[in-house]
Amino acid sequence: MKINLPNQITIVRLFLSIVFMVLLSRYKVTDSPSRLLDWCGGLFIFAALTDWLDGYLARRNNQVTALGRVLDPFVDKILICGAFILFLRPEFIDAEGHNVTGVAAWMVILIVGRELLVSGLRGFVESQGQSFGASLSGKTKMWIQSTAVPLAIFYIAHPQTLLRNPSVSWILPVVIWITVAVTLVSMVSYLIRAKHFLFEASNQ
Repeated sequence: MKINLPNQITIVRLFLSIVFMVLLSRYKVTDSPSRLLDWCGGLFIFAALTDWLDGYLARRNNQVTALGRVLDPFVDKILICGAFILFLRPEFIDAEGHNVTGVAAWMVILIVGRELLVSGLRGFVESQGQSFGASLSGKTKMWIQSTAVPLAIFYIAHPQTLLRNPSVSWILPVVIWITVAVTLVSMVSYLIRAKHFLFEASNQ
């Protein structure tokens, strides 16, 4: 079976996601050089941009496939969930006991739980012969999460930059909270979309 270009790009993103997670897992807040996080942030941004590219090419060239509909969101979940889960590692805890990324465990549970729920809903609805592609709220969620992750990475990599200036130090916490809020809204949106199918299934 020949794999088309959009799906090839998705597979490349999967490889980049694995490399990203391996590098990020080597970070220690006490002794890791900032260039390690620079590489992580750069890899993440490049991988996130390929998500837009493969979708654009698939639509433009009419190359949307069943493989792509399964593989693309799966790789997105690997990249996003992997980043947020790794942010909870003890190596991201500073001497005062604070997570330097500003991410709390309950936030990660919500983010991962949302992805698992939507995957389950998509599988159920499409098993009924109906399309259940990404919605506007889902795409917005992906791009906001893709902003929050590299922002947090560069924030902790360069403590002397403008981001740590007291006048703008609120930016990262606000972006993290916006990420959580949009993730929650997106989850509710998908539940509402699937409500009709879930109601019919409960009455069968």
